Amino acid sequence: MLAGQPIIILRENVERTRGFEAQRSNIMAAKAIAAAVRTTLGPRGMDKMLVSSSGDVVITNDGATILHEMSVQHPGAKLVVEVAETQDGEVGDGTTTATVLVGSLMEEAERLLAQEVHPTIIANGYQLGMEKALLLLDDLAITVGFGDRGDLLKIADTAMTGKSIEAVKDKISGIVVDAVRQVAVESARGTYTVDEDDVKIKTQVGDSMNDAKLIRGVVIDKKRVSEQMPTKVADAKVALLALPLEVTKTQVKSKIKITSSDQMKAFSEQERETLRKLADQIVASGANVVLCQKGIADAVQFYLAKAGIYAIEDVKEGDMKFAAKALCGTIVNKPEELNAATLGHAEATREVPDADLTIISGCDNPRAVTILLRGTSQLLLDELERAVYDAARVVQDAIEDGKFVVGGGSVETELQLRMREYAATIGGRVQLAIEAFANAFEVIPRTLAENSGFDTIDKVVALRKAHADGAKYAGLNVYTGEVVDMREAGVIEPLRVKTQAIKSATETAMLLVRVDDMMVTQSGRPGPQ
Repeated sequence: MLAGQPIIILRENVERTRGFEAQRSNIMAAKAIAAAVRTTLGPRGMDKMLVSSSGDVVITNDGATILHEMSVQHPGAKLVVEVAETQDGEVGDGTTTATVLVGSLMEEAERLLAQEVHPTIIANGYQLGMEKALLLLDDLAITVGFGDRGDLLKIADTAMTGKSIEAVKDKISGIVVDAVRQVAVESARGTYTVDEDDVKIKTQVGDSMNDAKLIRGVVIDKKRVSEQMPTKVADAKVALLALPLEVTKTQVKSKIKITSSDQMKAFSEQERETLRKLADQIVASGANVVLCQKGIADAVQFYLAKAGIYAIEDVKEGDMKFAAKALCGTIVNKPEELNAATLGHAEATREVPDADLTIISGCDNPRAVTILLRGTSQLLLDELERAVYDAARVVQDAIEDGKFVVGGGSVETELQLRMREYAATIGGRVQLAIEAFANAFEVIPRTLAENSGFDTIDKVVALRKAHADGAKYAGLNVYTGEVVDMREAGVIEPLRVKTQAIKSATETAMLLVRVDDMMVTQSGRPGPQ
């Protein structure tokens, strides 16, 4: 008020939430998002069915997919969703772990705020805790080499366990590991790098999941344009064309006035001659396979079939670029630009009889492979594709970093014990924040036990005792409820996945806990949605 007159600082549709209410709002949002995906964690986690307003159905237990499909409005909740998306983009797995950790960290922060611990002290303690946890993680890591196929298989198997494709995960694990190892490039220092774009995943409805294959080449979900063309071509010389093989419209509006049958005949013959020249130019280049990004006219199809050339039209741009890379060819705009240098090469091109698929195998570039997945329904195929993507990314992470850690809640329990010891060496109220940070890790083994139908208190206490006795690889067997050595059980995951999850969760919690004033330009009060 100034001289009895109100001064309006904010617009009328801006709602302001201050102090503990703002902090509580963000805490509740993070906890709500974590609760939404918590039941999917672990091999015995449940699936979610998501139905969009248009009626599209998604059934999955992949954390990133669930959060991506959810309609989230709260700004704090959106930040937690971004954590999952970042985790998925950076390492390809661990999205549910990162989300659940954020919720647990915010729950611990809520307890400290109720004890009047300042948010800055909490954030500082979380920062120190994260730095120490990353050092401890590196100490717990185990080395894996490029030739350790057995360990890589276990890493892929762990990533796919709990998905709806358990029946074929052994076969899929082998396919994924072989695919990633095929495209890995060794550097002069002996390390490996993997370009995830070198591994293409293709899906096709039909048959069963057991029909999954690793194709050392290109798979295009199209069949030949003419039945007169050969179904198989050996020693394939592939022409890659970006523009249509047909008579195109002129750039300007024009009309042709035909007044006699002779003119009509001449016009048709000229058009047919133009199309024949397009086919002749392809034949003259030596190509016996044609991939065209646009359409192919009927006349061109006839001449190509007559010359024994296998042709596909309307090939997707992404498939064209991948084919060019795999075949070591060049995409050209006109048939006259084709020559021996621009053609791609492969051992064979064939059409799959029972599906609209063309397989080009034995390509010149060995570091370009395709994983072909089959399934009886699109919903099952989508989940299988997500599982294969996760497995391929974690195998890539393990090959590039050369390190992995054990799962089953083992790492989190060990970190919790060691972090508590570390907190005792730090004085002041920061010690409380570091202890809270350590306590947050308990949510992982507790959730694994809960989702498996076991008593959470009994299993968490058993894990603590095992680690206190020096069994640093002890974890929970979610099928038997016993505490076993996770290294021997083969439950392992890349170090990068766990490191990224802890970083993302901690930095998000630090950001949210420091917010004490929230201004939202919208009607209604923001809350967890």
